Amino acid sequence: MSGRLAILAGSGGLPVALANAAPDAYCVSFAGVPTDLDHAHQHQFEKLGALFEDLRSNGVTQVSFGGSMSRPPLDPAKFDTTMMALAPRLLAGMQGGDDALLRLVIEIFEEQGFEVVGAHEIAPALTVPEGLLCGPQPSEQALKDADRAADILNALAPVDVGQGCVVAGGICVGIETIQGTDALLQMIAQTPKQLLRGQAPVFVKSPKRGQDLRVDMPAIGAVTVENAARAGVQGIVVQAGQVLLLDRSNALQAAENADIFILGRQL
Repeated sequence: MSGRLAILAGSGGLPVALANAAPDAYCVSFAGVPTDLDHAHQHQFEKLGALFEDLRSNGVTQVSFGGSMSRPPLDPAKFDTTMMALAPRLLAGMQGGDDALLRLVIEIFEEQGFEVVGAHEIAPALTVPEGLLCGPQPSEQALKDADRAADILNALAPVDVGQGCVVAGGICVGIETIQGTDALLQMIAQTPKQLLRGQAPVFVKSPKRGQDLRVDMPAIGAVTVENAARAGVQGIVVQAGQVLLLDRSNALQAAENADIFILGRQL
């Protein structure tokens, strides 16, 4: 399908990176969701019909979701007719995990005639390649801990929980939940050292097994690295080709400064 791309922007650096990669894209933000795209056209979640019409009137045939976007409180009194029709499905979907809800969102946009494309399709250079990006060579124990973290994430995938896990000396010391990566790493920073078995932990970031990468593709950036450093993390391991690295130069510099390795790997 050919036509104009729309970037549906949340918070964080990804919408800006996508807008830089696709300067002709039509950018949309949502009321109540902070974004760094100052030229975005704001819409309301309660008025999806108005959003769909706006996209069509601006020649949009493809949409890409970028950035963090929490589940919004919805005011039924503001629903337009399209949202009223969709509300039972969306409200039911919001009772489940993120992956299930996002699959439903994709389904709805496709029903409206839009093709949903992933951030990695618009800006493939953002994805982490396989291999060591920076920092010291990981030890054998660090790689074992990364494999252990990947096993934990794969075990949790059927119940739609988290994209991140921290392991130290074979012991799981933290799992990413609804609070996100930063909260996970802050918790690790507060973990008593004796619980880490004398090992510096390894943080693994990976999509959930079977996750649709067109939305909510995992991402790390300079802030992730800085929080990892405060947590005493020795390295960050990500699923090669399936995790985005935002603000790459600053993220890699922060990792070098903290002597943290960043490794793209098949997990």
